[in-house]
Amino acid sequence: MHSPSKNSAVKEIREALTILSVPEKAQFFPKFFKTGKGEYGEGDLFLGVKVPDQRLVAKEYYEKISLEDLSLLLSSGYHEHRLTALFILIFKFEKIKDKAVRETIVDFYLNHLQYINNWDLVDSSCYKILGRYCFENQRDDLLRTLSGSEKMWHKRIAVVGTMHYVKKGSFELTKEFVTRNLKHSHDLMHKANGWLLREMGQKNKKELIDYLNRYYREMPRTCLRYAIEKLDEDVRQDYLKGRA
Repeated sequence: MHSPSKNSAVKEIREALTILSVPEKAQFFPKFFKTGKGEYGEGDLFLGVKVPDQRLVAKEYYEKISLEDLSLLLSSGYHEHRLTALFILIFKFEKIKDKAVRETIVDFYLNHLQYINNWDLVDSSCYKILGRYCFENQRDDLLRTLSGSEKMWHKRIAVVGTMHYVKKGSFELTKEFVTRNLKHSHDLMHKANGWLLREMGQKNKKELIDYLNRYYREMPRTCLRYAIEKLDEDVRQDYLKGRA
């Protein structure tokens, strides 16, 4: 009987994603994800597959693919290959309870950071794998190292990774990372910082107000707008106009 090739799962996933590609999306995504020269997603390639379809493929294959083969998918030049690989990794992490296996998955994630190189790749995976692992195992140091990295995607992984902490009512690490990179030069960090502050405020309004009262005057405008989005309109205007 003919035996399947070693990388048959990778081949099947690639073929499934190609079948699901939408030409209009393939044209739109490169602009949306800023793939032009000098832009943050420079050189990224797109098939044009919708995210829900990628999740379905990931759900079908996560038990059928090894981490070794998943590395081939995650190192692909195609954005959807990488995002689907990350969805697969999330499924593996969430379904497996064995601590040693989870550590292997976290190591795999950290060893492939160079391929987690756009905001959707970061935001959909980092808190579900790395953030959760760090919270449950008191490994703040892993996120703290990334927050201090020179690489913008690492910094974003760190702060968005604290989403799991925020959901559990723990805010100190989020505030530490936001403050550390409050004046970062890139708008994508301003958005991430503001987003995490907003989530903190949703969980504990006083924590957000206390933080804003201390730092809002030096916050980049985008960060401030994101952070105050869910506050009452009169309070929002006070912060925007410097009256708070």
